[in-house]
Amino acid sequence: MSELVSAARTAAEVLEWSRDLVTPALRGAIDALPPAIRDIAGYHFGWWDADGRPASADGGKALRPALVLLAAAAVGSAPEPVVPAAVAVELVHNFSLLHDDVMDGDTTRRHRPTVWSVFGIPAAILAGDALLTSAFEIIAETGHPNARTALSRLSAAVQALVAGQAADVSFERSSDVGVAECITMAEGKTAALIGQSCALGALFGNGTRQQVAAIHRFGDRMGLAFQVADDLLGIWGDPAVTGKSVYSDLASRKKSLPVVAALNSGALAARELAALYHDPAPLDLGHVAELVDRCGGRAWCRTTADELVTEALGHLASARPVGPAGDELTGLAALAVRRDH
Repeated sequence: MSELVSAARTAAEVLEWSRDLVTPALRGAIDALPPAIRDIAGYHFGWWDADGRPASADGGKALRPALVLLAAAAVGSAPEPVVPAAVAVELVHNFSLLHDDVMDGDTTRRHRPTVWSVFGIPAAILAGDALLTSAFEIIAETGHPNARTALSRLSAAVQALVAGQAADVSFERSSDVGVAECITMAEGKTAALIGQSCALGALFGNGTRQQVAAIHRFGDRMGLAFQVADDLLGIWGDPAVTGKSVYSDLASRKKSLPVVAALNSGALAARELAALYHDPAPLDLGHVAELVDRCGGRAWCRTTADELVTEALGHLASARPVGPAGDELTGLAALAVRRDH
């Protein structure tokens, strides 16, 4: 229980602690997959290269598992009993990444070629499916009194994620997407799983109904702020941070939040932006990014992300977190919207 009484750690320290605690169980889950799928999944997580040789590639920050563990700590639980829930949400998240890369045609993730671009589209889809089913199996096998509720919550998160992704894909065919529609999409695609990650931690930590609800709302608002910040990185992010090329979302003409906010700003430059964005001719990406900025898309996102984090922290306070977990969750919320620093 030392984690519950020690001084608050930095966000970087929390993420490292979470990875150290969760990775052995995560590797165990991947090792239990059929060999062909195991090889693909291990490549995706950065543990080995395409030929199966050991590697130490970037496997992501593993933010969601950290939220599960800290949410449990916030309601007074030790982290070890909550590890299966942390593994499950990380598997669901990576299921979504494998499928997203296929749908978006992205060839780079975490500074290396995406799974589909190396092993093919069918293999990437099947690997994602395997991760998803494994996540539910892990929760079901815990025997925890709240496992059934956790399964229901995780299922709801996946359904919301799928609906959000479907909306995201449909935006590509639409010339008129509003800010409210884009926010609803982001709530499903990103915020739902982050919110339920926090809820699962509180559930497996045996928190009260009020604590579970408040921590879920914290994660949901933090998750939406995370997506707003992610959309900023999709245009202006440093490739060393994002693992993708600069202006990557503009190159694919993605209807991300900065773009949608700019298009709906009423600014004079919005007309030029709309004309360029819907013209099949190659884009001058730097100029398009400048137009989005001039129309207020970047400023709107920064303000919105900060407002969402403030709202999230209000919900966290109402959960009355014990020990340093509240401060550490606050640190992760701040990191979620400041990943370019």
